[in-house]
Amino acid sequence: MTAEQIFAELQHSYPQVALATIYNNLNKLCEDGAIRKISVEGMCDRYDHIQRHDHLVCHQCGQLLDVDLGDLTQQLEAKAGISILSYDLKLIYVCENCKKTMNGKECE
Repeated sequence: MTAEQIFAELQHSYPQVALATIYNNLNKLCEDGAIRKISVEGMCDRYDHIQRHDHLVCHQCGQLLDVDLGDLTQQLEAKAGISILSYDLKLIYVCENCKKTMNGKECE
């Protein structure tokens, strides 16, 4: 979810909550390692659980889906020749809904 989506949901139960409070709490949770921030160029940051997983990101609509590719740390370390603390893998694709609306046009 984005901060704005969280804010919209909380408005139902806590109409006095401010968007700045949402951002402050999300940033603190990220700093504490309780959640992680998912950044995709040109899109709002999203926040996710910290369990090891990767993401599929639609190039057209920005839909973000979890995908479990297993832990690739050892393979990446072997290829890079260095120790890796963590990695964030995002696979960019075009989702089925966007493929249907592209009318056969190739993605740029």
